[in-house]
Amino acid sequence: MTATTHDLLGYEDAIARFDPVIGLEVHVELGTRSKMFCPSGTEFGAEPNSLVSPVSLGLPGALPVVNRTAVEYAIRIGLALDCQIAQTCRFARKNYFYPDVPKNFQTSQYDEPIAYDGHLDVELDDGDVFRVEIERAHMEEDAGKNTHVGGRTGRIHGAEYSLVDYNRAGIPLVEIVTRPVVGTGERAPEVARAYVQSLRELFRTLGVSEARMERGNVRADVNVSLRPSPEAPLGTRTETKNVNSFRSVERAVRYEIRRQATILASGGSILQETRHWHEDSGTTSPGRVKSDAEDYRYFPEPDLVPISPSREWVEEIRAGLPERPGARRRRLQEDWGFTDAEMRDAVNAGAAELIEATVAAGAPPAAARKWWLGELLRTANARGVDLGGLGVTPAQIGQLQVLVDSGRINDKLARQVLEGVLAGEGDPEAVVLSRGLEVVSDDAALLEAVDAALASQPDVAEKIRSGRIQAAGAIVGAVMKATRGQADAARVRELVLERVGA
Repeated sequence: MTATTHDLLGYEDAIARFDPVIGLEVHVELGTRSKMFCPSGTEFGAEPNSLVSPVSLGLPGALPVVNRTAVEYAIRIGLALDCQIAQTCRFARKNYFYPDVPKNFQTSQYDEPIAYDGHLDVELDDGDVFRVEIERAHMEEDAGKNTHVGGRTGRIHGAEYSLVDYNRAGIPLVEIVTRPVVGTGERAPEVARAYVQSLRELFRTLGVSEARMERGNVRADVNVSLRPSPEAPLGTRTETKNVNSFRSVERAVRYEIRRQATILASGGSILQETRHWHEDSGTTSPGRVKSDAEDYRYFPEPDLVPISPSREWVEEIRAGLPERPGARRRRLQEDWGFTDAEMRDAVNAGAAELIEATVAAGAPPAAARKWWLGELLRTANARGVDLGGLGVTPAQIGQLQVLVDSGRINDKLARQVLEGVLAGEGDPEAVVLSRGLEVVSDDAALLEAVDAALASQPDVAEKIRSGRIQAAGAIVGAVMKATRGQADAARVRELVLERVGA
């Protein structure tokens, strides 16, 4: 039975008693048009079992052919992680039976990965940096997708029946495996989350994957173990499988630290096993006893020749790598004049690239930041989507700010224009015209409104004449209300003072 969080040691108590060691195995689906070993498509959301071939279905006599683009993407990832790129490597068969693996083995890499011995420097929210050592990054193919129908958990136990969709079977993956990450102490959950965030940002920058976690493009297996002190040998680890959000990665590490600490503190021992993550309760539950490599009976794939990327090709790929996300972030922060906190907020909200594109569309950096981290972020949170899923483009936000800067609309009207853009009414220019939101700056129209406001508030007019200039604000407010916020406030104030002779 899964323990509730009320049954466990507090997190601070657990950290005071034990030293946590984490490790992460992150899988990224590569954004190729075809699968790893066959020409079937990789479109997300296609009709079940419509993107299959004899190879991906494991039919007898079907022979695989390696996807060159997938190999290139794997090398790009390896280089960006400062890995060594193997002069020669090969695929192996990882043998196990499960319905979503129609061949009864997964074509992967075992003792000869495409990339190895790298690292990634991970920056936490407060600016502290942890170096995560990368043991290997290897190529493999994805499995299909099982859907278990019936029961309470959505898992196979208790289900009435199961469905298998093989569209995902054979999609190219790169799995990135860290060495044990030590020395994180109480910040282990934060480091785990920041590491996966940094990887996703890297994948997108490299253009090797959409890296959409809600679609399973990026999935993390989270390993946690505890030991009495940093000098002690590593403890027995558990592996929480297929965690697919940053928040869940952090929560899974925190929960496993508490759970394992509770067991160890009571004199028990940790079972090396895989575990399932439960988002609703924030807990893990047992999966299966963790298999060792020997249990998979790895052996070289006899139907594929070794991969031997030439040094010239590797250097050509290296030369074409984009600016690293960390270096790019520091450059943009300096260019924009943002504080560390402002830049972290932009990155954490997934807004840095959107702000950059908005600045390129003509908006000042501060204004671009204001829109994306203000009104747009609130709307995205309310809709339960990320900023990129709102349907508004940086070019539209740039156009909106140009309208403000030119004086055609004010900030209040701009929010109404943005509301129209979000509702699908067109670009900002079109919304201004269709809703009639342009600032009224015609003196004749403004004077009419000013005279009406002065006539309705003669006492205010008298205060202004007596030298209490600040009282003009009441008249300006009345005019703004009468014009639905469309009057040019500065010009209204000038006209009010002229009218009363102040």
